[in-house]
Amino acid sequence: MMNTIYHYKPNGEVPPGEQLPEGLRRVALGVEYCGTRLRGFQKQKHDSLTVQETLEKAISRVAAEPVTLVCAGRTDAGVHATSQVIHFDTRAQRPTKAWIQGVNTQMPFDVRVHWAREVPAQFHARFSARNRTYRYLIHSAPTRSAQAASEVTWTDRTLDMAAMRAGARHLIGEHDFSSFRAAQCQARSPVRRLTRLDIGRVGELIVLEVSATAFLHHMVRNIAGVLMAVGRGDRKPEWVREVLAARDRTAAGVTAPPHGLYLVDVQYPGEFTLPERAPGPLLVPLPLGAIGGDVPPT
Repeated sequence: MMNTIYHYKPNGEVPPGEQLPEGLRRVALGVEYCGTRLRGFQKQKHDSLTVQETLEKAISRVAAEPVTLVCAGRTDAGVHATSQVIHFDTRAQRPTKAWIQGVNTQMPFDVRVHWAREVPAQFHARFSARNRTYRYLIHSAPTRSAQAASEVTWTDRTLDMAAMRAGARHLIGEHDFSSFRAAQCQARSPVRRLTRLDIGRVGELIVLEVSATAFLHHMVRNIAGVLMAVGRGDRKPEWVREVLAARDRTAAGVTAPPHGLYLVDVQYPGEFTLPERAPGPLLVPLPLGAIGGDVPPT
């Protein structure tokens, strides 16, 4: 059996034992952004207000050469991230400070680089990721907050958290999540393994913390929408199981708004020694796995 010949592709996967072409280096960045005014992560032909284009322009200026990048997971318009991870290949030799402070000075206030690290050729922001975690923030109160109107999802209905937790249990594990994927989802398989779905109260917020190896398009927002319907009493917790079993998006049809959603953590094998950062956002100053217990207002 003949070995496959490796051909370099910019930012692409590099097989074990292979290296980047001479003079190239691979750099990873930890990125935070507020998605309120942005059109999502992925670059678009007719709209420059995307996270990817903002970053590529800023990095290219610092590198003094055109730079393209790859991210751990694309986010939709209005969705936020505290711990997005990207990587890019470059011939530029710059100190870590330049990839952080230098890039930040070239970007608007709502996109920020928090750390930078030169990584091995085998690191890939998307394909090396082993687990991803999102937090969905719901403000359940009679009046919408003026300060966090674009940072949380608001409902004037009281949500029954015990019912939401009972419904969430049906989603843990490996399932066909066809009922929770967007119609335009391009994933080859609807099967995903949900490793954790915790629901707790943090001050006046109800927070959903969802972890999986990977997610389908709109999967977390659809889960949040279904669980909010259960929390409002519009549906029983058993309905969640029925929606999942239907394997049909029309069985639920409830998608929660984007502005309550945050990508808060991406885990990689320890061999890459990437910096660790608190998951956030600032409204939820708790480590991963601490959402299950209710935290009273301070």
